Amino acid sequence: MPGMNYIGNEGFAHDSPERLGVLLINLGTPDAPRVPAVRRYLREFLSDPRVIEMPRWLWWPILQGILLIRPSRSAHAYQTVWRDDADGSPLLHHSRRQLEALRSELGRRCAGPVVVELAMRYGNPSIPAAMANLRRENVRRLLVLPLYPQYSATTTASAFDRLSQVLQRERWLPELRFVNHYHDHEGYIRALANSIREHWEANGRGDKLLFSFHGIPRRYLLAGDPYYCECQKTARLVAAALGLDEDAWAVSFQSRVGREEWLRPYTDETVRELARAGVRRLDVISPGFSADCLETLEEIAMQNDGFFREAGGESLRYIPALNTRPDHIRFLAELAMTHLQGWPEASRDWSRHAERERAEQAQRRAREHGAER
Repeated sequence: MPGMNYIGNEGFAHDSPERLGVLLINLGTPDAPRVPAVRRYLREFLSDPRVIEMPRWLWWPILQGILLIRPSRSAHAYQTVWRDDADGSPLLHHSRRQLEALRSELGRRCAGPVVVELAMRYGNPSIPAAMANLRRENVRRLLVLPLYPQYSATTTASAFDRLSQVLQRERWLPELRFVNHYHDHEGYIRALANSIREHWEANGRGDKLLFSFHGIPRRYLLAGDPYYCECQKTARLVAAALGLDEDAWAVSFQSRVGREEWLRPYTDETVRELARAGVRRLDVISPGFSADCLETLEEIAMQNDGFFREAGGESLRYIPALNTRPDHIRFLAELAMTHLQGWPEASRDWSRHAERERAEQAQRRAREHGAER
């Protein structure tokens, strides 16, 4: 890029020790449950061509119409789940605690120092801000871990797109590794099954278990997006881990937008049909969300509970996301360590690597001192 000033650290010390970094990425959240903040968030989210695969000239007027109407409804929905603490957003609250827990767990497992940062694909903390923090820490080896268990171009690929845009401005690119998905990882399946068992032990078992995943347009599936298949596999593996018969569980897809056909069956229609079919107590889990957020706390636990009761059901019991469950954090650490193999800080040879690096720094300083004389 001719004439472009690439981003670096002013006054960079070339004998600074290199570090290993892990970047967690989740979807995002408005900064506040108010219309202006929600409008900013929705504009960024719905302007992403990975999310809405339509020609810009066709989508732009539709987006402007959405931004006139939807922010008010969404702001009201956020207000029903907004927390009283400093984080406010449930997703940000749980994500920050996941960050702290994983930072501690990786600090214990890695032989050398590791820097763990959090970013949201949309909103704050942003990917550029997280990368600036990693740059200041002189992170030269970076593992990117999107907290999307099932791969989709609308989520995982979008996170990579934004990261690559940021990296195009970097003066010194880090070595990079990227986790695509973990929908069928044994540790992830075990944590989900454990959370369901514990819910049943505390609250009794419902008549049926529903796995509700976020939806995407059906044409994305037909174009080759693996998301639908990975959701089905996750549900199937968890059901097998719980020893469930086929008629004891089902899969549905939530959060559809617009008139286009999305992945079926739809969650709101499914909970009504189950109630009309005689299901009185329905347990619902949303395995595609690593942390509780608007889509789980308001859409499932509130909206769909209302749909279920209106259709004759007695209670819809939402099973929380994995959040900071110890088995979830251990799994994420194991997943990270698998992808960190071969990098010095994650290996037993870290002490020799660090000793060699210190010796090289001492030699460099000696040469510089001699040159000055």
